[in-house]
Amino acid sequence: MAEPLVNQYGADVPEAIARMISAVHPKFESKKFMRDALQGYEALALMPRGKHIAQALHKHLPTDYPKAVDILLASLDQPHGRPEGLSLASFLYLPHTMFVAEFGLDHFEDSMRAQHALTQRFTAEFSIRTFFQKHEAATLARFKQWATDPSVHVRRLVSEGSRPRLPWASRLPSFQKNPAPVLALLDLLKDDPELYVRRSVANNLNDIGKDHPAVLAQTAKQWLKGASEERRWIVQHALRSAVKRGEAAALEVLGFGQSAKAEVSNAHITPKRVVMGEKVNIAFDVSNTSNKAQQVLVDFCIHYVKASGKTSAKVFKLKVLDLVPKETVRLSKTVSTAEMTTRKHHAGAHQVDVLLNGQARVLGAFELVA
Repeated sequence: MAEPLVNQYGADVPEAIARMISAVHPKFESKKFMRDALQGYEALALMPRGKHIAQALHKHLPTDYPKAVDILLASLDQPHGRPEGLSLASFLYLPHTMFVAEFGLDHFEDSMRAQHALTQRFTAEFSIRTFFQKHEAATLARFKQWATDPSVHVRRLVSEGSRPRLPWASRLPSFQKNPAPVLALLDLLKDDPELYVRRSVANNLNDIGKDHPAVLAQTAKQWLKGASEERRWIVQHALRSAVKRGEAAALEVLGFGQSAKAEVSNAHITPKRVVMGEKVNIAFDVSNTSNKAQQVLVDFCIHYVKASGKTSAKVFKLKVLDLVPKETVRLSKTVSTAEMTTRKHHAGAHQVDVLLNGQARVLGAFELVA
């Protein structure tokens, strides 16, 4: 089993921060800071550890916030003494972002300056959200400027930080209700030269589609006009959840709005009785019944049994088939029933459907047993 990530976020993190700050601010009382930072530290998970260190920083840095931020920013590139190659290396700056989010709301310019620097070393996508909640107009205006920033990390922040449903972060209800300000930012970034930014744009648009399916489809359709391959990828990635949900407008944008003239046959789900932890193979033929060539979007869906006995559908992506007239293609996919952090399995009959252009057809079922 992999080592928990929190194990890489031990006492050496506040030690490194103290070392960096002391290099630029000799009056910093490192021993007292360490005492407060480590009090109750071991019992905390990763993100709470970052917040705990931020609170200790607030206690031992100057009470004047602009001075405190100046010290933190001056310390960012000082030697920290931590080993190279840690998977959580950039999380060294997590407490800095939490310090800004919690104590910098009344100092907009100083906090924006800090987040501009911090997002180039870690990410300010979480800390920026409190500023959207309190200073929406000003933060949007700053993001509009940052959309053309030379730093790819700052440009990505413009998209990632404005996501209405950013994972592991508080939602932005204002943008969930009215995504227009966010769409204006994404429009500035949709042709960014870096995939790192474009992927964030796609994820943001995907978020918007969960609250506003019609807006997602309309935006995707507009963006496809004269689109480069890179922008087409953004649209396809942004529509992925809507396609899984079988939303007709999203399927139509991608050219799969019509029912597929195809049939499914020779379905095999093996084994029929699956012990939890084992794998199940799903295979079937898709045949073009038309006298014309056609593209068919093929996915499949497993209706997982929940603890309540009800089921929840999970769609798995397969592929887009380019079928010549009367052509038959066999597709196969193996799915594990091993326990995951994102899915707990329960015994019972699991129906399997195949989706052709988003329209479900029952394929069969397997029995999952403990």
